[in-house]
Amino acid sequence: MSQSVSGGALEGLRIIEMEGIGPGPFAGMMLADHGAEVIRIARKGTRPDPADVLARSRRRVELDLKTDEGRQLARELIATADGVIEGYRPGVMERLGLGPDVLLNDNPRLVYGRMTGWGQEGPLAKAAGHDINYIAITGALNAFGRAGEKPTPPINMVGDFGGGGMMMAFGMLAGILSAQRTGKGQVIDCAMTDGASLLMGMIWGFRGQGLWKDERGVNYLDTGAPYYDTYETSDGQHVAIGSIEKPFYNKLLEVTGLKGDALFEDQDGVDGIEQRRAILTDIFRSKTRAEWCALLEGTDACFAPVLSFTEAPQHPHNVQRKAFIELNGVVQPAPAPRFSATPAPQPRAPDDV
Repeated sequence: MSQSVSGGALEGLRIIEMEGIGPGPFAGMMLADHGAEVIRIARKGTRPDPADVLARSRRRVELDLKTDEGRQLARELIATADGVIEGYRPGVMERLGLGPDVLLNDNPRLVYGRMTGWGQEGPLAKAAGHDINYIAITGALNAFGRAGEKPTPPINMVGDFGGGGMMMAFGMLAGILSAQRTGKGQVIDCAMTDGASLLMGMIWGFRGQGLWKDERGVNYLDTGAPYYDTYETSDGQHVAIGSIEKPFYNKLLEVTGLKGDALFEDQDGVDGIEQRRAILTDIFRSKTRAEWCALLEGTDACFAPVLSFTEAPQHPHNVQRKAFIELNGVVQPAPAPRFSATPAPQPRAPDDV
């Protein structure tokens, strides 16, 4: 195994990651991005894919966990760590002899992170599933989509990565801080159902305040409002408008020539809402995306062009902030967030480890 990367806010932490897919590796990537030494226990004979962004900046050790020798080596390695991350179904690690009782006995300060869709307990705990299923039972999926259309999954951002991987990274660091204070480790039960529910906290609050209807496409953040939506331009591209606050809405009206139009004075009025949407649709179709960018980008109208994966890394804002990097020819997001005193080290491509 190669030497670990120095630098970063998490320098000095050691995390063992049981090889998996999706949210577990995402959590490992986040920790590795900021300087933690993350060692992935991989299956014998496997090699990392150079294009696998979630596998960057890892050390790897190949072990056969079906053998006594492999399991013993895993125990010895985990005994040296601050934390371990696994993403198997409940009971798998126990059957391998690597469950939390065993590993916490070896290393009482260990933080044992368990990443699953349904959680470690409950009627669905041992069932198969994917992001779409996990967010379905939380109410989140029912909120995604346009009025009159079926629920549309936002790819796997909400369950796998927002409610799963990022929640796991937070849980691991919180657990490690606790272990550093108390000397006692613990198990982190990170369920994507729990995390996806938590991500919807503000919407649950709006619902409790009577500000959110349990319908798709009729609320001001779900395309129910004409001022918070995407619009097609004359060249077949799209722009995004988020002019919620009154001053920002007024700026949108000013640039689009609608200032003073009585139909647009009542920003949230139900009467005429589809007429306002139709007028805005026609207006945005009257110019190219580049022409709208020249008029609106950088103003307080809350405007942005809708960019493709190809275009996004070339946008001047992203270029100046170095928001994207390239490793071995693979364009990918740079580490985030940014630290002033302990910046993240340069990530390493999977084939460099």
